[in-house]
Amino acid sequence: MLKSIALSLARFVERGLERIGRRRDADPVLEAYSGYATPDGLVLRGRVLTHLREETPDPRQSRWVNFRQMLSLFVTDEVADVAVEGAGAKAISNAEGYVTLQVPKSAAEGEAGAAWAGVAVRIAGRPETELAFPVRLTGAADWLIISDVDDTIIETGAHSLARNLWTTFTGSALTRKVHEDARALMQRLVEGDRNPVFYVSSSPWNLHRFLDALMARNNVPKGPMLLRDLGVSEAGIGDSHHDHKGAAIDKILAANPGLNCFLMGDSGQKDAFVYRDAIRRHSGRVKGVALREPAPGVGADDAAAIVEIEAMGVPCFHGPNFEGALQHWGLQ
Repeated sequence: MLKSIALSLARFVERGLERIGRRRDADPVLEAYSGYATPDGLVLRGRVLTHLREETPDPRQSRWVNFRQMLSLFVTDEVADVAVEGAGAKAISNAEGYVTLQVPKSAAEGEAGAAWAGVAVRIAGRPETELAFPVRLTGAADWLIISDVDDTIIETGAHSLARNLWTTFTGSALTRKVHEDARALMQRLVEGDRNPVFYVSSSPWNLHRFLDALMARNNVPKGPMLLRDLGVSEAGIGDSHHDHKGAAIDKILAANPGLNCFLMGDSGQKDAFVYRDAIRRHSGRVKGVALREPAPGVGADDAAAIVEIEAMGVPCFHGPNFEGALQHWGLQ
């Protein structure tokens, strides 16, 4: 009964936000997300919307202005059933406007040996909508990195819902802070641009452009993001934190069968459990785990999961920062 009421309320709020953002006279446009390579080709991802919201943050603006700009990212008007094409492939946007194209690797346009390339994609019949969808190529990588975002890379307070919401909605791409130790560890692991990084987060796709800009501004290595669809359905609001991250890790490892990985996360959102279960499913694929402790120490449940990770032969570093992770993994 309570679940039914909650879902009805969530659908009401979702429809209200959609009505606020709707522009009935606008032609659909494309929003491109970063794609990635698989053994069979390239996976391109994006979304069809009535318009893109462009907000330029100012370091002098108030938290109220930050709040309005952040809220506007959630007031999207997605467009379903739109044909999108590129490199000979075609797909139809789903109910939330999301679209995925699978194209041959030969479709990538860029410098030979580059880590990133682009593939021209457009709404069918509308050449003026064409833009390059970025795609991460694997090349001669030694390993890959899969990392959480909130409290792992970016200071958020995700372990506290109230603090998380306050930090998310009252900050901007100019005021939000990146953990220096996370940036240093990530830059060491990617070795220039040799080794790809993938970001797995329970943050919604609405924040993709914001997170991309924030990381670029702070020199955090760029990588495809696998975020969460918060659309409301009979099953609930999006996937659970554990299920979403676990499925994303499975997808990334399946796309890179020849590469092992390092996992970065934090203990505040139970990443230890997600990573423990991933290690069980992908025996031998995980070279090391690093978990930030956003609060002093770890709880008994997290500590037990860490013990299980170590028992499976995977070194698991945990602490208030990542400064000892490389040594714990035997990379120094």
